[in-house]
Amino acid sequence: MPLIDKPLSELKTYQGLNPRPADFDAYWSAALKELDATDPKPELVPTKEISPRHSEAFDLWFTGVGGARVYAKYVRPKKSSGRNPAVLQFHGYTGNSGDFAGRLAWAGEGFSVAALDCRGQGGRSEDNGSVNGTTYRGHIVRGLDDPDPRKLHFRQIFLDTAQLARVVMSLPEVDAARVGAMGGSQGGALTLACAALEPRIKRAAPVFPFLCDYRRVWEMDLAKDAYEELRTWFRQFDPLHAREQEVFSKLGYIDCQHLAPRIKAEILMYVGLMDPICPPSSQYAAYNKITSRKNIVIYPDYGHEGLPGEPDRTFNFMLGL
Repeated sequence: MPLIDKPLSELKTYQGLNPRPADFDAYWSAALKELDATDPKPELVPTKEISPRHSEAFDLWFTGVGGARVYAKYVRPKKSSGRNPAVLQFHGYTGNSGDFAGRLAWAGEGFSVAALDCRGQGGRSEDNGSVNGTTYRGHIVRGLDDPDPRKLHFRQIFLDTAQLARVVMSLPEVDAARVGAMGGSQGGALTLACAALEPRIKRAAPVFPFLCDYRRVWEMDLAKDAYEELRTWFRQFDPLHAREQEVFSKLGYIDCQHLAPRIKAEILMYVGLMDPICPPSSQYAAYNKITSRKNIVIYPDYGHEGLPGEPDRTFNFMLGL
């Protein structure tokens, strides 16, 4: 079998290269305290975008850290005999939550489902850190030049995933003990972050997660495509790499491999061994640190693309909530 990364036997024990900041735990404990102090002020507004017959669809708004109003699509069964299980869905980098129609199958199986728009990306969520409207890339490096690591943009997005979980778990039709999370690429990273920061998440299905082991990505010369902004940042702002150690250390705060040990959910993860965008070793750096019940589905010939059978397997996995 051709290789673009380490042999599978080495991937299974790989522990990552990107440094973990010494105050990592204190950093995220303080972040969660900030989230605790943030009133989400949720608002459910019936949407005008779709009129399903057997479910109800809403625009869900809530407040995240820093006061940003964050958006998610929310669908629930029209008739319910009790509290529903729920799934949280997270989209890929620069994207958005997609259409309502893709959530109706979940409602048909008795689930509530919420799909987040990441702040500052292609959807409706507010990015109140610096600009109005959307941006395209640059979110990994946003905040690197601020001396306060709390300004890292993905810190706020990670906390938005936990806030969404809290909001959905608080809804009267949702069983807070039966909530799962899922997504691919950036959505896979946010699935890991959500499960790490909200320990009540019961099941999580990350697909080839992004935002893991930045230094490994760099050393493999894969700081392109989704990670291209790392290369651009060094070329434009640190061409002699005088700040290289500082930069990768700061990125350690938003490296999902370091959040992974916090996860209590049952994990079903997917990896393509020919993935040139989120290399397998970077994904295994996170997977190998998960201590909860877990399984990884390996696609030897696939890269960062649709994985045959993954949607059905994930659907069946979540039916166990």
